[in-house]
Amino acid sequence: MEKNLKTENKESITKKPRNASLERVSNPIAPEKLPKESKPATKRKTSVKKTATPVTPVVSQPITSNAGIVAKLNNFNLSKSTNKLYAGYINNPIAQSKPVDYPELLMSLNNALNGKSTLHELYMTMHEIFTEKLNCTFTAFGLLHEKSKCINLKLTNKMGSTYSSKIFLSDEQNPVVECFKSLSTVMLKDNKFLNIPYLQPSSTIILPLVSINNSLGVIILGKDSLDCNMGMLSFIANYIAMYTHNIDLLEKTNKFANTDTLTSLYNHRGFQEVLANELKVAEDTNTELSIIMFDINNISKINRELGHAKGDEVIKLLAEKVKQNMRSNDKAGRYGGDEIAIILPNTGTSDAKYLAEYITYTLSCCFVDDVGPVKVSVGISTFPECSKNQEKLLILAEQAMYISQAKGYKEGMSAIISSSDFNFWDDEALNSFAEVIAKRHAQLGINFEEELVHKFNNEQIISQNHLMELANSLAGAIDAKDPYTKGHSTSVSRYSEALARAINLPEDEVQRITLGALLHDVGKIGIPENVLKKPGKLEDDEWEIMKQHPVIGAEKVLMPNEALRDLIPMVKYHHEHIDGSGYPEKLKGEEIPLSARIVAVADAFHALISDRPYRKGLGTEKACEILKDGAGKFWDKDLVRHFIAIAPSLSTII
Repeated sequence: MEKNLKTENKESITKKPRNASLERVSNPIAPEKLPKESKPATKRKTSVKKTATPVTPVVSQPITSNAGIVAKLNNFNLSKSTNKLYAGYINNPIAQSKPVDYPELLMSLNNALNGKSTLHELYMTMHEIFTEKLNCTFTAFGLLHEKSKCINLKLTNKMGSTYSSKIFLSDEQNPVVECFKSLSTVMLKDNKFLNIPYLQPSSTIILPLVSINNSLGVIILGKDSLDCNMGMLSFIANYIAMYTHNIDLLEKTNKFANTDTLTSLYNHRGFQEVLANELKVAEDTNTELSIIMFDINNISKINRELGHAKGDEVIKLLAEKVKQNMRSNDKAGRYGGDEIAIILPNTGTSDAKYLAEYITYTLSCCFVDDVGPVKVSVGISTFPECSKNQEKLLILAEQAMYISQAKGYKEGMSAIISSSDFNFWDDEALNSFAEVIAKRHAQLGINFEEELVHKFNNEQIISQNHLMELANSLAGAIDAKDPYTKGHSTSVSRYSEALARAINLPEDEVQRITLGALLHDVGKIGIPENVLKKPGKLEDDEWEIMKQHPVIGAEKVLMPNEALRDLIPMVKYHHEHIDGSGYPEKLKGEEIPLSARIVAVADAFHALISDRPYRKGLGTEKACEILKDGAGKFWDKDLVRHFIAIAPSLSTII
């Protein structure tokens, strides 16, 4: 509010304000020049009309506008003489004691606004400019908090000490609130209104942060005197406001980009980014981190029979229960269509299970119309116990979730499974793992077979039976990759064992051949599926790729495992021919190890009696005729003779 001013300076001096410490000037663009205390006031005969001057809000001007940057810069050095404050006039812009180098100031301002991605970075840089270039004793930045209807102030003095306070908009007598609401600069003799202890007394200037005619907050500057070029300060405040507005819009854009619209949780992308950051913190601080993954049971049936709106209702209910019950430092996201996952920093498996149990309990108490209680499957994995790799942690949590789904419910509650609770090589676990990889392969880029081999080579072998169990699991999983050879490895192993016994080899050699034959095709892990699954005849370049599988099996799978290196000859040379026409090294006759020649006969026989896309499987008699015709050329004559003798007892077609 402005008052009518007397034309006589004498009258202005003798008429004291009701509260001198809170006297204000509202016009931010053309401030009064302040009197020097050493100069006595003199009378002026100029008359002033007794009408109130309306307050002009400070708004952000476009750069191209006549009232924008150029106009403001042109006016920076002009004397301002229209406003009065405490009577008299001031003749200096900024402080006379230290003239301002405007090019240097603008360069500093440009640097402050360039490359700052957070408000903290921006404000700390601006604090340095205000204190070093404009001689401010302190700065304070305050932004409106919409929900609490207050301005959160953070004040930093010249020594770097910081203070925080809240100013509620309901306190309309507070000069900060007046500045914020009126969009006008307020100038004060002191800073007592801040109620901050140990703050050195100083005059104060409060400038609004205005962007697009909207007040975002305020800047408060402490000055030894009020000798200021207010046009320049308003210019700086306006462009800080625009930069603040841009940062806020960028943060909101990023938030929307990473937020799922249905649940208001992180979407898949946002969840992955948060998890990466939290895992780095866990690694740096040597702490645990757990992931809980929930999957809604029968969601496809709900969507199909009751509609997708009902399915969305169930997903939103799960999301709400997760938000209500997770801790303040936990993060949750919609990992998949009906899968919601929680990141629990500094949390082990047992605590993660406790939270999962409580959330599933709260869900069991909620009934959805036409659906009933919401049932979920729950899987947990923990860093670093289960894995240190982000993708593998998620796969293990999802695998545990599928096992939970397979186990169903006990006493009305979900089976909560941790990846540390089960044996990776159990059929149930292996099938679940394959299901996860098949579902996530495109997103995660993890190869199922390579992961199996990694597990296989890192498994602690405790007995021969244990090794055979693992080899069976590995061979079965690899056979499953080729739909035309299901059960092939198991059958070749059985035939090779029978042939080894038929020629009276020692028992330990029989066992070695049985195991080697089981893994003879393990190198197919490195063959692209478009080659492996091609229904017709392979082209020459495709056949060259296929011929690499014996070497891949020997060098990539068996060589890293010391206990399996003696199986390398069988795996590497089972496609060599007696006449030297085989691969990979074109060995001849007895250059080919006996164990490899045994596997070669068994492998050929099973291939002949198995169905193929281009033909039906042959009968035992016809297959034996083909073996006999190729004896001495492709296969060992003596081994073929012994095999034909036992073939009728092996005639079960698989």
